Amino acid sequence: MAVRVKLDDITAGLESQSSESASFLDKRTGEIALINDYEMQIAEDNEPIDDLPEWEQDLVRSAREILADTDNYIQLPSQFDIDEYSIMEDFCYSLDDPKLRDTLLDLITGSGAFHRFKDAVHQHNIADKWCDFRNSEFRQIAIDWCKENDIQFDE
Repeated sequence: MAVRVKLDDITAGLESQSSESASFLDKRTGEIALINDYEMQIAEDNEPIDDLPEWEQDLVRSAREILADTDNYIQLPSQFDIDEYSIMEDFCYSLDDPKLRDTLLDLITGSGAFHRFKDAVHQHNIADKWCDFRNSEFRQIAIDWCKENDIQFDE
């Protein structure tokens, strides 16, 4: 019987990734493993792990299991698969105030866009609205991914 995963766990796995880490779903248990590039490289190169701290040895062992058991592990959409810029842009277009919408749209162009956007949503007291919007978008990404991969989930 296929395990049902918690949608919140998938969403947390999506949000915890970075450009230097990836999240994997263990289809047998429903657990999410976050592995960074360093541990994955050690696992791929089959380097010894005795000199690593115990917590890092555990991560390398997990990475080795992920590499060896591709039938039971599936990678979640990476940070690069999730277009946060588009999420910010969609948020801007969702705003009712045309002046605020245009201001934010201007801020999300060019280098430093994420930082300027974050500052602006706080300055305009819409940080909670942005957070709710972003969470909703990540939740939908998680739902779509589960459906595409025949993963049963609980909302």
